Order: sequence, then C-alpha cells, then structure tokens
Amino acid sequence: MSNIVDPLVERIGARIRAERDRRRWTLSELAAASGVSRAMINRIERGESNPTAVVLGKLSAAFQLSIATLLDPEAGEDRVRRGDTAPRWLDPGTGYARRQLSGPGFPADLAEIRLPAGARVPYPAAAFAFHRQIIWVIDGRLTFHEGETVHELDVGDTVELGRPAPCVFVNSTDQECRYAVVLVRGEAP
Repeated sequence: MSNIVDPLVERIGARIRAERDRRRWTLSELAAASGVSRAMINRIERGESNPTAVVLGKLSAAFQLSIATLLDPEAGEDRVRRGDTAPRWLDPGTGYARRQLSGPGFPADLAEIRLPAGARVPYPAAAFAFHRQIIWVIDGRLTFHEGETVHELDVGDTVELGRPAPCVFVNSTDQECRYAVVLVRGEAP
C-alpha cells in the first residue's frame, strides 16, 4: 500500500470533518443522516479513502450542501481558473470525473463531468433537495433517470431537474459522455 496522500482526498476529508464539527454531529449522527457507515466516514475524514460519487451524494444531502461545496470549499482571490489547475475529482468506483469550473464565491456551481462508457452513477433524491439544476450534454449520449422518468439526451440537449427524485446518470454507449451541470443554490422547484 502506498503512503502517498492525495491532497484533494485530504481536503475532502477535512471539509467533511469541518461540516460535521460545525453541526456538532458525532460520526454516528452523520452516518444516520447520510446512510454512510461510520467506518467509511472516519476513513474519508482521515484522508484514507476517496469517496465514490454515491457516497459524496449521500454526504452532501445530509449536510444540505452541493457536491461542489464538498469538493472545492475554499474561496480564493483569483477568479481565473486555468484548465490544468481547476479542481478535479475522480470517482474511484466508476471513473466518473468532475472538474469544478466555478468557484465557491460564485452564485452558481458549474462543473464539467466526464462519464466513461458503461458507467452508471446514482444519487439519492436528497442530493437535489436544496438546488435547482440543469444538465447540458456536450459530447456523447446520456441516459438520465429522474425518478421514474427517463431522459435520453444527445449532444446539445438540456434537461432542467424537477422536484427532488432519485437520479441515475448512465452512459450505455461505448464512448465517453461529457456534460455540464449548472446548479443554483436555494429551494428546489
């Protein structure tokens, strides 16, 4: 096992610990609120485990924060984000890659997502409860399950999310799908 520590994994862990401390929650309370085991939360907080997209979705829902906030919590003075330095996160389970394009001081979150061929990433309804979102397909094809509704999205297509529902992002093709997510903080529709 390598002793090399990923700074982004450490930052995610520190952010989750800070949010838990801010709320004065125990590990057990966060586990109950999120559905993520105490052991996994502990490993994430210590920077020993890179959470999957599913786990991040559950934790963000418990905190009522966007995933972007957990991944990129620090507001900086520099408003320019160079392509090679923009915060990037890779889901260790699916290869789902997220690049944060907007900073935490901006009133909306903008992220570029790369969903590998054959990948499937589910999120609980609670992950969408305090946000308005639109998804815009840039390259490839995305099958987006919003509760019982299935949207087949091609290049240039967009979908505005409705009432909070469990969602699944699926790339059933043999090519990568690239899409943008724009999230506005506040009450969901």
